[in-house]
Amino acid sequence: MRASDADRDEVADRLREALAEGRITPEEHAERIDAVYSAKTYADLEPVLSDLPSEEAPRPRVDLRKDQQALPPPPPQSPNLVAIFSGVERKGRWLVEPTTNVSCVFGGVDLDFRQAVLSQGEVNVNVTCVFGGVNIVVPPGVRVIASNTAVFSGNDLPEDDTADPDAPVIRITGMLLFGGVSVKRKAVGEKAGHRHSVRREHHRMLHHEYHEEVREMQRERREERRQRRDERRDRLRELRDERHRGR
Repeated sequence: MRASDADRDEVADRLREALAEGRITPEEHAERIDAVYSAKTYADLEPVLSDLPSEEAPRPRVDLRKDQQALPPPPPQSPNLVAIFSGVERKGRWLVEPTTNVSCVFGGVDLDFRQAVLSQGEVNVNVTCVFGGVNIVVPPGVRVIASNTAVFSGNDLPEDDTADPDAPVIRITGMLLFGGVSVKRKAVGEKAGHRHSVRREHHRMLHHEYHEEVREMQRERREERRQRRDERRDRLRELRDERHRGR
């Protein structure tokens, strides 16, 4: 895959750091800088850093768009999404970091990967969801693997539609508690179709939980009234017995 100007600049920055640390000589630095700015592909850049104990060489990103028209890379965004009694959405062209952390409490998160750019071939969506829902849309040819823990919860995943061992992978990890993750495979332009059904189920769960809480409070109040009634009765008995003993 062809390298971008940003990729070449990143490698040049690493070479400057190596020169400052004394890992390469000024002559080696000049020679490698020439190689960097004449490089056309990622394969041309890898040998320049192969003997340096620093970060990995740039890896090609995976553009999930099916059309190959040249577009600028999407701007970086926070890999942390939080929805508490609210909703968060990512769609369109966005850069997916190696790990995206999703936290929702009585909320919902919608992630549309159909026009996204993966920072690497396999990315991780780490979900912590309590009484909430995460809706994910992926394009055809993307493998989705769920490795999360679900307690009174569930994952709704489509069947794998590709046998390509090099297919992009979105791995779902984390923990669900009275929540759910729904994944739909749709081409660009198709309606996701699951948002309203998942949210209806989410609101149904909240409605049920609310009435359970109300019933529990009513039971507690009845128990408190019974205890106070018993205490008053016992106190009256004690007073009556004391009065009889005093005669």
